[in-house]
Amino acid sequence: MFQTKICEIIGIKYPIFQGGMAWIADSSLAAAVSNAGGLGIIAAANAPVEYVRDEIRKTKEMTDKPFGVNIMLLSSNADEVAKLVCEEGVKVVTTGAGNPGKYINMWKEHGIIVIPVVPSVALAIRMERTGADAVIAEGCESGGHVGELTTMALVPQVVDAVNIPVIAAGGVGDGRGLAAVFMLGAEGVQVGTRFLVAKECTVHQNYKQKILDAKDIDTIVSGRPTGHPVRVLKNKLARQFQLLEKENAPLDRYEELGRGALPRAVKEGNVDMGSVMAGQIAGLITKEQTAKEIVEEMFAEAEENFRQVAARV
Repeated sequence: MFQTKICEIIGIKYPIFQGGMAWIADSSLAAAVSNAGGLGIIAAANAPVEYVRDEIRKTKEMTDKPFGVNIMLLSSNADEVAKLVCEEGVKVVTTGAGNPGKYINMWKEHGIIVIPVVPSVALAIRMERTGADAVIAEGCESGGHVGELTTMALVPQVVDAVNIPVIAAGGVGDGRGLAAVFMLGAEGVQVGTRFLVAKECTVHQNYKQKILDAKDIDTIVSGRPTGHPVRVLKNKLARQFQLLEKENAPLDRYEELGRGALPRAVKEGNVDMGSVMAGQIAGLITKEQTAKEIVEEMFAEAEENFRQVAARV
């Protein structure tokens, strides 16, 4: 039932991608999601190239299924990682924070499937013209860096505007959300926050518990004046960012406050003064599971939702 075009293109069982979450999406999580039938993704972010190479090779040891690497195009090492994925034979590249156009010919020559993350219809059209194989339309419900449009509004407009597969991202945490984005025309989904509490996710337990304890109104978008707004769970750090906005503080104050905030939460477990990035669906998450359990539960729920709706029509 869920064998969509994106499954055929990549060679995966379920049309679900694991989000390329900086400092979080490593070989352990990527391999687990790929082994579960989805597409696991390693986040290159600002990590040293040799670290990314090592994570790619570790993933190959743990799975024989397709997996991807997410490249943050604003990163100072983007050029090096762009070449690295060719050298290492990575099957899929997802990109964010920029235009991957200058790399696409090189990636295509190495048989790499290119799937940029887009926050708007205009960028989706541009990516299709550039040669992207699909796009990830990400709504502002997602955790981390966000745009302005909601998933519900963005996805159908992107679907109508392009001829390549559209993957929906943002605001999907269970089978109901999964069923909903398929009805919007998406051919797959990208999930980040739900996988943060996967047993194979190596994020600090304090971070996981913060998500498990979250309620529906516990996320906030901070840093809008910088031009790079981020959705996080509310804590002392987020409140300090709010104060900077009220004070109309200079941009260097934001940079100083945010320096090292993500690894502080992810690795050290400081969920008061660390950046606990999470999407609005955090309030839906109540348990830790394996990646396999998460994937299979979401698709079983989606199937049941389709059956219930069909019975009412």
